Amino acid sequence: MKTIKDISFEAITTFKNQLRGQLVFPTDTNYNETRKVYNGMIDKKPGLFAMCVDVADVIASVNFGRENNLLLAIRGGGHNGGGLGLCDEGLVIDLSGIKFVRVDTSDNTVRVGGGNLWGEVDHATHPFGLAIPAGIISSTGVGGLTLGGGVGHLSRKYGLTIDNLLEADMVLADGSFVTVNSNQNTDLFWAIRGGGGNFGVVTSFKFQAHPVETVIGGPTLWPIEQTEVIMKWYHEFLLNAPDELNGFIATMIIPGAPFPEHLHNKQFCGIVWCYSGNRNDFDKVFKQVRDMKPLFEHVGEMPYPAVQTMFDDMMIPGMQWYWRADFFKELGSEVRTQHLKFGSSIPTPLSQMHLYPISGAASRVGSEDTPWAYRDANYAGVIIGVDPDAKNIDKITKWCKDYWEALHPYSSGGAYSNFMMDEGQERIKASFKHNYDRLVKIKQKFDPNNLFKVNQNIKP
Repeated sequence: MKTIKDISFEAITTFKNQLRGQLVFPTDTNYNETRKVYNGMIDKKPGLFAMCVDVADVIASVNFGRENNLLLAIRGGGHNGGGLGLCDEGLVIDLSGIKFVRVDTSDNTVRVGGGNLWGEVDHATHPFGLAIPAGIISSTGVGGLTLGGGVGHLSRKYGLTIDNLLEADMVLADGSFVTVNSNQNTDLFWAIRGGGGNFGVVTSFKFQAHPVETVIGGPTLWPIEQTEVIMKWYHEFLLNAPDELNGFIATMIIPGAPFPEHLHNKQFCGIVWCYSGNRNDFDKVFKQVRDMKPLFEHVGEMPYPAVQTMFDDMMIPGMQWYWRADFFKELGSEVRTQHLKFGSSIPTPLSQMHLYPISGAASRVGSEDTPWAYRDANYAGVIIGVDPDAKNIDKITKWCKDYWEALHPYSSGGAYSNFMMDEGQERIKASFKHNYDRLVKIKQKFDPNNLFKVNQNIKP
């Protein structure tokens, strides 16, 4: 494997002349700003950034990387917890200049660039009364979230993001350009719906959007001491609730505004709701929640983009992040006990645990229809240690690891790949379960030399 330092000036000049976008070198004044990603804990130093603005730039960049035996990383929104959009000393193909959102109201489909963020997509679709199921923070990149699966506020009603992906344009390891959908390159189309960036660089996505204009959403909070009771009730309630009601449950500290002052710096068991059904039915659907007498409720009608941006001001880019994750089918007494224990000892105000529902529509897709193998898991769980201060890295990391190790014996075995750090090959295999071997065969066909390896890697 070479580094940029091993490449001749003439070869780099030729490459530069092939691009409409910029090259950013370590000697450039904007290099340190360019290498920043969402997770401030990531401090990788690429040898070169190719800031692509179109498909031709991506083709040239892939060819340059392959021909010069460089380590390649692909960066969309830069939101990945493990910093897998960067690499040390190699070439980063940055897609942030490939941005467009085109809404087709004749069939409610949306074409999105490989460098877009979900907030930009929501901004474009909302005036048409449409939304695509995707995440809970608007600064998340479309590419990374989609290729890993895509869990969010609308998962119970409309499925995962991959369940709404109709088509993609890709640049493959040999530099060729292909379109993948249910009729063309069907093996690749299957693989990218959960298999990550292993198979090529996706330059555009085509999604099915759905009629979502306003939702009723927001948090309810209970004292952390009620965690076991609330989790037991939540599990039974949500599995039997209409698909239109989504709610992810959390152990958390209220860090400050916009929450009332009397809640600040206290630990809670919280649920963040999003109801996308008929507003006239909401009070009836939500009655059981209110019967549990939350200490705090801030649930109301809002435009869908508002629920997507609800946590943006709290979860700003550049903080220190450490993630651990697992799938869970049940929230049994042992699991609830550990959530109470670790939820009562959260180390920093922004650190928290979330359990995202994989029930409703998300559970009704076959476990082999996409690489997402855990359709029978009711929750994608994630423990996140977060703090603005690098001095607290050890504190947040230890809490996450201890929390995860206490829960893991009761998990389904694998994790949602978008919630994983660099955790080794066995964890990757466990997370794709029975679909891993099929992914390997597709990888062998389209990327036999593992050019695209800076990811949750499927080794050919």
